[in-house]
Amino acid sequence: MKKGTILVIDDEKDLVELLRYNLEKEGFDVIGAADGSSGMEIARDHRPDVIVLDLMMPGVDGLEVCRRLRAEPKTAAVPIIMLTAKSSEADRVVGLELGADDYVTKPFSPREMVARVKAVLRRASRGQETSQVHRHGELQIDVDRREVTYRSRRISVTATEFRILCALAGSPGRVLSRDEIIERALERDTAVTDRTIDVHVTALRRKLGKGGGYIETVRGFGYRFRD
Repeated sequence: MKKGTILVIDDEKDLVELLRYNLEKEGFDVIGAADGSSGMEIARDHRPDVIVLDLMMPGVDGLEVCRRLRAEPKTAAVPIIMLTAKSSEADRVVGLELGADDYVTKPFSPREMVARVKAVLRRASRGQETSQVHRHGELQIDVDRREVTYRSRRISVTATEFRILCALAGSPGRVLSRDEIIERALERDTAVTDRTIDVHVTALRRKLGKGGGYIETVRGFGYRFRD
């Protein structure tokens, strides 16, 4: 039984085949794309369960691919694991700000990548198991449909942003530390720092506009969803 479809977008053919071998061995279907343009077409046509996206590619690079995929309703919620040879925090933050759910730095072990893929799929499926709607004034979060609307306008958020928003909105008035948000929304098997959470929350507030005021910063501790 197949566990899901993984799209690998990378111009290194050997790396794509390495990931294909290891992911298929774990029961996944794998589609490879050698450049950003063809990768975006495949993502739109097949809507994979996870996208593994290389940051540095000729032509349309990974950051631009991520930005475009997040801007399209058909691919906005597909989890993206950014694959990068750059290890600086600034480079990782840029990817997260554009909507990547996780990142893996080259060189990496195939087992690590398989574990990361399973982790993002597990988080996504966990979010789909709960059927409820959070309503707070003009903000509505439909957990079952994975939709966020504010003032009747649908807000496009990434899978990670959605889970963080659900974690906060699910406990209105309670202060959640960054560690608690990681435990509830991201799990400990993801390479996450306090800075990562701050980046995602900043992106959420920007997308929600005035609705971003529901998410309050509690200095020195974490965040609270205004009751």
